[in-house]
Amino acid sequence: MEPKHQRRVRYKGTHPKRYDEKYKELNPELYPETIEKVIKKGSTPVGMHLSIMVNEILEFLDIQEGQIGLDCTLGYGGHTLKMLECLNHTGHLYALDIDPIESVKTKERLLNKGYGEDILTIKHCNFKNIDFVSREVGLFDFVLADLGVSSMQIDNPERGFSYKKEGPLDLRLNPQKGIPASQRLKELNKAQLEQLLIENSDEPYAKEIAKNIDSYLKAGQPIETTTQLYKIIEKSLSFISGNERKEAVKKSAARVFQALRIEVNSEFDVLYEFMEKLPFILKPGGKVAILTFHSGEDRIVKKAFKEMKNLGIYSDVAREVIRPSKEECRINSRAKSTKMRWAVKA
Repeated sequence: MEPKHQRRVRYKGTHPKRYDEKYKELNPELYPETIEKVIKKGSTPVGMHLSIMVNEILEFLDIQEGQIGLDCTLGYGGHTLKMLECLNHTGHLYALDIDPIESVKTKERLLNKGYGEDILTIKHCNFKNIDFVSREVGLFDFVLADLGVSSMQIDNPERGFSYKKEGPLDLRLNPQKGIPASQRLKELNKAQLEQLLIENSDEPYAKEIAKNIDSYLKAGQPIETTTQLYKIIEKSLSFISGNERKEAVKKSAARVFQALRIEVNSEFDVLYEFMEKLPFILKPGGKVAILTFHSGEDRIVKKAFKEMKNLGIYSDVAREVIRPSKEECRINSRAKSTKMRWAVKA
């Protein structure tokens, strides 16, 4: 029996607007011309992720054939693919990811490009568990950790990562574990929420936003969707006048969503644990590159590298952050906040 032909998604107007209508962007391998047009406009196609600072990473890691490497954050697999190309079907690359949805797609995507289990091993685990991985497979010549959220997660409204799209207020990197952000909000009092917004995202209007969220919840009004939270943030900043208000609301919304994402995924705790274990999975002379995307992450990485350099655990560390080029930021606006730091094991 022949499989039933599926019609493409129908939509109003000349161009698709909703996430699920953008069938070409959701299948980038089938529609390369569409993908090229979207990227040239300075946007990231939904369903894919533009890897950041690839050249800078590869230049520092200086991957040689036959080496053993670890990609701590597989994501869309863009960095992974470039590192595999450097290995040239020699050595081995291990990759970790906790997202059960995207990691399956990435594994298939890389397999279709000729990278199977003989050269690439993908493990479904949190990168804080690098010590367990190393015990199983040995020490590494190079390690990469890209701490950013993948564009596929941000763009999918069902994941609840963005205030720009209506969806459940979830924000979990692994939706099969833990509790969503909507539930976590109910567990925090006003003071705890204000402190969370300050610590996780340096939110200047933390007091006003925390007060309004607390009032809504105490009044029995639900905060279950991304839009509901955005409207509360918007109301919290009503004292800001004129054109400044719109921009202030957008920036605060981005910071609040970031703060909640960090909270529900215990991202700072995970990063502290990762940085503590990191040098002990590297071979002598082994290299590590880390991409961070906000000041909280960068402070943790910078401090850990500096302390371990002083202890003689690392022979060298980045003295200054490395930033993406202006051209890369023009092509990929999501690269603008990126900072790269590196270290070399003694």
